[in-house]
Amino acid sequence: MTTAAPVDVDLDLDHSGMTTAPPAHACVSSRRPTDLALIVRRLVAHRDNWTPLVRFNPTRRSSMLLDATSDYQAWLLTWLPGQSTDLHDHGDSAGAFTVVAGVLTELTVVPGRSEPLRPTALASPTAFAPGQVRSFGPAHVHDISNTANAPAVSIHVYTPALKFMRRYALDPHAGLVEIGRERAGVDW
Repeated sequence: MTTAAPVDVDLDLDHSGMTTAPPAHACVSSRRPTDLALIVRRLVAHRDNWTPLVRFNPTRRSSMLLDATSDYQAWLLTWLPGQSTDLHDHGDSAGAFTVVAGVLTELTVVPGRSEPLRPTALASPTAFAPGQVRSFGPAHVHDISNTANAPAVSIHVYTPALKFMRRYALDPHAGLVEIGRERAGVDW
């Protein structure tokens, strides 16, 4: 399998309304998803730290470790139209993400009435535009995709540090079926 070289794309990253914030490390606790949302906002405000890293890969979404502390880990992801993650969770990590350019769409699993891991369906898609933050706990299963016609950029934060993501298929009888695992920073 041949991997195509990353492609640089000019994006109009409109950050109107962003103010300078203290470094993301200043957050005292990131054990709750709401705390992670604060870290995401602080990272976004320091655009000089991440905008030079924005690169697009024509064959798959691109990810780069942006920051890592003893309390959390932050990733910069780029998405060309049509790129997605498929259904996955984040292992034992809680998370939050925001879109800084473009639009991303999230599909989440709707738990079954009698058994949470036997979902009945996928929820209606939710579109996230720049500035919107999505926080979630460690049991959150979702699929993120760029269904728009323009590239997208997002920043994701996890606590504890993301070690792996479980991949799932949705079986109408068995519910969520784990089909594999990917190690953070190794398999993507």
